[in-house]
Amino acid sequence: MEKRSRDDKIGGGGGPPPHYRPLPATGSAGGRPGPPPPQSRAPPPALPRPRFEPVDREKTCPLLLRVFTKCGGKVVRFSRQDLGLQYSVAVGGIGGHHNEEDFAVRGKEPKDEVQIYTWKDATLRELTDLVKEVVPAARRRNAKLSFAFVYPDKRGRFVLKQAGMTQSFGNGRRLDDGKALGELDFQIGDYLDVAII
Repeated sequence: MEKRSRDDKIGGGGGPPPHYRPLPATGSAGGRPGPPPPQSRAPPPALPRPRFEPVDREKTCPLLLRVFTKCGGKVVRFSRQDLGLQYSVAVGGIGGHHNEEDFAVRGKEPKDEVQIYTWKDATLRELTDLVKEVVPAARRRNAKLSFAFVYPDKRGRFVLKQAGMTQSFGNGRRLDDGKALGELDFQIGDYLDVAII
């Protein structure tokens, strides 16, 4: 006597049962469309930040970066829980960033200038360390440095654009420490305004 496999049942084996009828492709029985596929309620994943091409510092001539520092001010923190964002901005008052009007007349820029020769792949951490060498207030243990680019807009008026914030003694875990000038849309000729808080 031969053994039967599981598929060799009485009735022909292997095929669908005689009462089997496939459902229409449009959804449930009766031709009605089925429910839509489930959609995620989570925000779309953030696109990775494009990495700036590193500069060969042995073969590339550095650029002159005019850095204007200002001590004091306060930090205001903003957050958007729905977008998962949290950021800090140094605001005016006594000691925040310089005003746009301070740069309006060429040759009459603020007097607290530091000239740095660097490259477009310089990070905010590198610039923090360079500023600390010449500005004693930036060496304080709890000092925060807020960076902003200053450049003329299409009408010729100067604008300030927030670039990032670092701490004087960084621990390497802050997101802004590793940002390079080129990643932040820095253009040669832009000024860098640093508020030391």
